[in-house]
Amino acid sequence: MFAEPWQAQAFALTLKLHEDGAFTWTEWAEALSAELADDAGDDGGRYYEHWVAALERLVASRNLAAPSELIARRDAWKEAYLRTPHGQPVEL
Repeated sequence: MFAEPWQAQAFALTLKLHEDGAFTWTEWAEALSAELADDAGDDGGRYYEHWVAALERLVASRNLAAPSELIARRDAWKEAYLRTPHGQPVEL
């Protein structure tokens, strides 16, 4: 189901935010559908990138985190990922 650990984490985070009432499942489905529709040429290989983009959009629209905070967190994860040896867990 998940090709990379970050995909499972994005999935789990989405479920947790939904369970906590941050958005309804209908709102989530609409957000993800909009992201997927924006990239009609995708063959499915970028599905979880779209997933994260939809989640970021919902989080920002509900003021759960500022867009600048999301960008900073994404950059921190990228840096941590790049400096983590293969096969090791990524830690911030």
